[in-house]
Amino acid sequence: MSFRRDFITKPIFSWARGVLPTMSDTEREALEAGDVWWDADLFTGNPDWSKLLAFAPAKLTDEENAFLHGPVDQLCAMLDEWKINWEWRDLPPEVWDFVRRNKFFGMIIPKEFGGLGFSPYAHSEVVRKVSSRSLTAAVTVMVPNSLGPGELLMRFGTREQQQKWLPRLADGRDIPCFGLTSPEAGSDAASMIDTGIICKGIFEGREVLGLKLNWHKRYITLGPVATLLGLAFKAYDPDHLVGKEEELGITVALIPTNLSGVSIGHRHLPAMQVFQNGPNWGRDVFIPLDYIIGGQARLGQGWKMLMTALAAGRGISLPSLSAAGAAYAARTSGAYARIREQFGISIAKFEGIEEPLARITATAYLLDAARRLTCAALNEGHHPAVISGIMKLHATERMRIAIDDAMDIHGGKAVIDGPQNYLGELYRSVPVGITVEGANILTRNLIVFGQGAIRAHPYLLQEMNALGEADRDKGLTAFDTAFWKHVGHSFATMVRAWGRSWTFGLFAPAPDAGEATEYYRQLSRYSSAFALCADMALLTLGGALKRKEMLSARFGDILSELYLLSAALKRWQDEGRQKEDLPALEWCMATGFKTIENRFAEILANLPNRVVGWVLKFLIQPFGARVVGPSDRVIHQCAQLVLSPSAARDRLTPDLAFVEDDRGIARLEKAFRLVTESEDAAKRLHAARIHDWQDAVKKGVITQGEGEKLAAAREAVAKVIEVDDFAPEALSPIYKKSAGVHQFFQELGEQRAAS
Repeated sequence: MSFRRDFITKPIFSWARGVLPTMSDTEREALEAGDVWWDADLFTGNPDWSKLLAFAPAKLTDEENAFLHGPVDQLCAMLDEWKINWEWRDLPPEVWDFVRRNKFFGMIIPKEFGGLGFSPYAHSEVVRKVSSRSLTAAVTVMVPNSLGPGELLMRFGTREQQQKWLPRLADGRDIPCFGLTSPEAGSDAASMIDTGIICKGIFEGREVLGLKLNWHKRYITLGPVATLLGLAFKAYDPDHLVGKEEELGITVALIPTNLSGVSIGHRHLPAMQVFQNGPNWGRDVFIPLDYIIGGQARLGQGWKMLMTALAAGRGISLPSLSAAGAAYAARTSGAYARIREQFGISIAKFEGIEEPLARITATAYLLDAARRLTCAALNEGHHPAVISGIMKLHATERMRIAIDDAMDIHGGKAVIDGPQNYLGELYRSVPVGITVEGANILTRNLIVFGQGAIRAHPYLLQEMNALGEADRDKGLTAFDTAFWKHVGHSFATMVRAWGRSWTFGLFAPAPDAGEATEYYRQLSRYSSAFALCADMALLTLGGALKRKEMLSARFGDILSELYLLSAALKRWQDEGRQKEDLPALEWCMATGFKTIENRFAEILANLPNRVVGWVLKFLIQPFGARVVGPSDRVIHQCAQLVLSPSAARDRLTPDLAFVEDDRGIARLEKAFRLVTESEDAAKRLHAARIHDWQDAVKKGVITQGEGEKLAAAREAVAKVIEVDDFAPEALSPIYKKSAGVHQFFQELGEQRAAS
């Protein structure tokens, strides 16, 4: 007999079993999907920075690099986003043929099945580059390589299914889509009413045991052109043909779209983006059981399968697109701010422009750092579900801010649509990324901390499993072990958080990282404070914490910042601690620390147990939130990173797709180069108060060559700030119908002129 076990642990165990909220099967399966990685270290409150720095950076193989600079560059040269969106309303046939022949749809499929067998990082790099040229093409390429039949077949399919379908998906003979979302089930996908009834039926001339399916799905990317539909539905066995249970749970199956009863709807138009997307239906569609991905053995396991696949795919596709969007915004906004003049000077010299430009620049640095770190984890075989959620949420949210800032800097140039507008389509596409693959509101309020607190905490999941153990004695023994380890951990965390907070992290562990050493100390300090506050919130609120969405969101914000800032430090280290890039790192750290401290203040002010809130405030934030964000000096220096040609600018915006004949980007890059090259001559003209360069040459202020370059720069700038206009007949039919209105106003103007 153990005194601790029987007289202390046992009453706590009995009480906890009584108050522990029931966990649905879908919640449990979501928790069990994927794994944990660096997020688990952050949850300990004492992250091992040597472990982070030892992670191998994500790199491309020679074959992957050749693909990126071969077929990917060729694809980008074929794309014209204006024509795709406003004339063709689709990718042209030659592009569809090119991506099929070059196996863009089979990047993740192993070579043994005819795919390219690329790493997650290569997948990310391809999406990143293509999205900087065409969002329509990027979405078309990334969806078959993310959550869909290919990923699910590779992980869970039978050998026969893999041999049959993966080669067809790899070479584009079949175009896949995945049907999950339905009118009744959006963010709450588990509430779907799509059904599959176990029954006998005739398939290909013989009677087999199978499923009769009825469904209605919408928002399905590639749905209108798909030949193979991955379908999620709830399976039922009312006649007990396969077992004792009637409700078998969510199941996923492969549905060739040419089967009888399948209906493919018309196209959706998501935020004026023309990637293929639309609804589909099934009415009494019969399939044999071996069409279930993984066969009959996988009946009812669909939700766990989906969550496992999502744990990887959600960390690649949209984060890659978002990181590209931020880098694209940084490069174009920096160039435009440098060449555009108002009040006789470059607008880049206005502090009102420097502030959003610095924000864009640092965001580009941060998002690509986090993308690379996440891909490094995926390359090593991890499937970090919480980190994937963080990446999808924060990459798309921060891209939204970066694109808004870019639009503000460009002004009317980005507002007037046409072939020369290189920001409009990106701006319109932002809500799509915010909404899909788990809406950001849901992810922030419920998923990041709600899932992370259980999965990444060193002991909580062990305790929950022990409390849910059917064998009470076995559960008590397991709980006794985990609980007292948790108690010891919490006490150590409290002491650690108290000491680090009151000394402002002075003695917190940090590697010798030059100018960045202090940032590691502060993250160690915040990590211990986070771990302490999370434990106290879980202790005082228990299962009710998941209903306190605003508290959960604030905890999630802190965890997210800890991960993203870790990634920025990792990038700084991996790139050789480039001093030129230090302002971007400083901006990220100051902004992230401000967010962390503000979220702590909000949590402590709103914890329902006020005594605990006061005690925690005394321990971790006795002097209040003190970080105010980046200084004006840092903002100025950060903005400068993209205002001149430099290695730092190139590191910040690598491998974006700039095609020579692109009127928008090519003109901007040319003007930027000429303006920076002729800057000295322009300064001498300005100082001499001479506007005409030829006069300046005659007076000996500049040379003939300098004058010609200055003239070329002015002409190039004029081309960049030019915007498109259209005759009424050149626009869509809806405008053509208004020709009479145009004529009316023309005649009215003539009458006024005559009078």
